[in-house]
Amino acid sequence: MFDRLRKALATRTPAGASIATPPHKRPPNLFEAAATYVSASVEDDEDRLAEAATWVSPEALTFGINELACRAVVALARERDESPEAVARALLGLPAAT
Repeated sequence: MFDRLRKALATRTPAGASIATPPHKRPPNLFEAAATYVSASVEDDEDRLAEAATWVSPEALTFGINELACRAVVALARERDESPEAVARALLGLPAAT
């Protein structure tokens, strides 16, 4: 996923250029950009990946993706009645912490 993020950000408009506006015609929101970016990544939709990467700065997109990951792990941990660490490790295919 981070390779895709780096590639999408590398094709961004030059500094000082205007940032594309999402189709809903209001100022871009970093959480909408993150949600679109992550869902496009899961669906392997390169066009949506590139578009979402233009809505906000690379730093904002990274923050949004991190926040989405944290919220997802917490939600899954509550649903599974497990610790966030156990869920995160399971999602990444890591052995349980000892």
